[in-house]
Amino acid sequence: MASLLEARKLSVAYGGVKAVKGVDIQVNEGELVCLVGANGAGKTSLLKALCGMLPASSGSVHLRGASISHKASHEIVRRGLALVPEGRGVFSRMTVKENLEMGAYIRSDRAAVAADLESVFARFPRLKERASQKAGTLSGGEQQMLAIGRALMSRPSLLLLDEPSMGLAPLMVQKIFETIREISQQGVTILLVEQNAKLALEVSHRGYVMESGEITLADTAQALAINPEVRRAYLGE
Repeated sequence: MASLLEARKLSVAYGGVKAVKGVDIQVNEGELVCLVGANGAGKTSLLKALCGMLPASSGSVHLRGASISHKASHEIVRRGLALVPEGRGVFSRMTVKENLEMGAYIRSDRAAVAADLESVFARFPRLKERASQKAGTLSGGEQQMLAIGRALMSRPSLLLLDEPSMGLAPLMVQKIFETIREISQQGVTILLVEQNAKLALEVSHRGYVMESGEITLADTAQALAINPEVRRAYLGE
């Protein structure tokens, strides 16, 4: 499998405190890889460093073998990496349709953008029903659908998902995870950060466990799901 994203000895520090400590991770073309860990483990900091939203204090990030370590976020988006942020980050005063169109701001192929908009609406019929509604009036689950749809509008080769189940009702969590599985099966490579380790490991091919800014375990998702340490710490067993 060809490597799509690779972080080598990546560190991130906030005011002298190291949030990420010399992390090595790899996501291969076509994989769904999860990153699990407790709150404050450094997962979000790592994602933000991967997509240029936080400067790394050391180490490097490579996309398809080319360094993106000091690129601006918008340049990284152009290279095919899209982030669905924790807390969803929709533009609350814009309509659902306008939010989705914002996801395609780097594209000039209007006919293909229109077709992709229809495919997002087909994937999330609720968004189609609410296309002219302000995004801020949607429920949490609908906003999560919108954030995922908006990221897909950039036609990413790698989708970063940060805590997609956070604050959602159980039925909506199931729906979001079904969607993540479908997107993966359709060929989009995904790096998923998720506190719900059980669900994350169920949909993923491989996984990493992060503790106190470091990767402490890396294995197939199946192996991690039966690992006694993981079961005790993250699966409540």
